[in-house]
Amino acid sequence: MRQLILILFALIGFGLTTQAQQKPPTPAETAKKNVDDLNSRLKLNDTQKSVIYRFTYAQAKEQAEMIKRQQTGTPRDDDADQYYKIQNETNANIREVLKGDQKTEFDKVIEERLRGITPASKKRKKGKEPEVEGDIKGLLIKPDTIKTNNR
Repeated sequence: MRQLILILFALIGFGLTTQAQQKPPTPAETAKKNVDDLNSRLKLNDTQKSVIYRFTYAQAKEQAEMIKRQQTGTPRDDDADQYYKIQNETNANIREVLKGDQKTEFDKVIEERLRGITPASKKRKKGKEPEVEGDIKGLLIKPDTIKTNNR
């Protein structure tokens, strides 16, 4: 019995370890996702997509290097400041590429990202996912739905 319990704990530990070691996305994947997200909101043309991809790829590459240094325990003193500086520079460069209404919408995107609003959370708010009732009312049988069996 003890061996069975030890094996069970070992399997659970192994499962949690492998789950925790998932690889972070590459800079190319991050840049592509950012461009796709922006394209869906801003309706970018091909030139804008290409330029924005270059900006976001460079940002993701530099930030990934900083994160690796942090994880290995060899961060630089100015990494945190540099991380946000790169992000702000990239946003400014992207604004330069955008035109008219795209700039306004981009500002909204940045504001939503800063507040932690994601496309998934927007779908939940619009009612795409069913809401769960928080009380017992949803479990109660309504009197008008009770059918009597008169035989």
